[in-house]
Amino acid sequence: MTSCGSGNKRYQASFLELFDTVTTIIGYAKDEATFSKKAQMIYDDLKVYHELYDIYNNYEGINNIKTINDNAGIQPVKVDQKIIDLLKFSEEAYDMSKGKKNIALGAVLQVWHDYREEGTNDPENAKLPPMELLKEKAEHTDIHDIIIDEEASTVYLADPEMSLDVGAVAKGYATERVAQYMIGQGYTSLLLSVGGNVRAIGSRDEADKLWSVGIQNPDLESDKQYLMITKLENLSLVTSGDYERYYTVDGVRYHHIIDPDTLMPANYYTAVSIITKDSGLADALSATLFNMPLEEGKALIESMEGTEAMWVNKDGSLVYSSGFEKFIKKD
Repeated sequence: MTSCGSGNKRYQASFLELFDTVTTIIGYAKDEATFSKKAQMIYDDLKVYHELYDIYNNYEGINNIKTINDNAGIQPVKVDQKIIDLLKFSEEAYDMSKGKKNIALGAVLQVWHDYREEGTNDPENAKLPPMELLKEKAEHTDIHDIIIDEEASTVYLADPEMSLDVGAVAKGYATERVAQYMIGQGYTSLLLSVGGNVRAIGSRDEADKLWSVGIQNPDLESDKQYLMITKLENLSLVTSGDYERYYTVDGVRYHHIIDPDTLMPANYYTAVSIITKDSGLADALSATLFNMPLEEGKALIESMEGTEAMWVNKDGSLVYSSGFEKFIKKD
């Protein structure tokens, strides 16, 4: 715990229950009770999104993404506006990414999830999913089969074999919504990290010192935990990497970021980091660029104002977009 100029002290809180990851909150407050109140507000708000965007679990009295999937081809499901907003955002991400970011890929991703779970639990018998099975599931991934009726507040999946998987956008989107809620409550200095989706609210303290945020080294065997430290204010930093969720088959590591075109884990990079204001956009972009050749990804980033990227190639070399390096902390 360190003091800053105003007499406020630095506090940190972490919890594990939401979005299947670690959430960490860092902020300055006059005392622990004041900070704990902030942390509880964030937890309570994030929990709402966690339950609504869950694809695996039911919650009493809540229609969530799982409810929509369970009713595919059966009937429209009345949902909270927060779900409709996420789905509309995801449709925009699909268009932006030219189909590389598709929340309707759930049927394919479920196959990979099941094989990854089996391979993790029984490494000696780990197998890749058959391509015939993946191609069969890929027949049921048309995002235009998501029918949203905003007037009735319903969502209907027209294809009974389709399922939604919002994993690559939900965390970042929810992080941004929670950040906006806290800003609306008058908070001007917080750092929120939801499983590596980092959102800096304001600067670190009244002295306007920027938040220091490390970018993880994708080489898990390296002694160096971070590739670099970035300095952020009112910005988001999101990284997608092949080290996050994976299993090994015949000595080859297969991660969880699946390219919709090949139905296999993308093989361009070990990590891609995005810096931009909106955490939802950063989340969608990091997964999108992970599935794109470098020149195509660079062209996309350079066309977007206020958005920067860093690619970590398979050989460990780094490539930056034109404005990324200004965020790197100098030694």
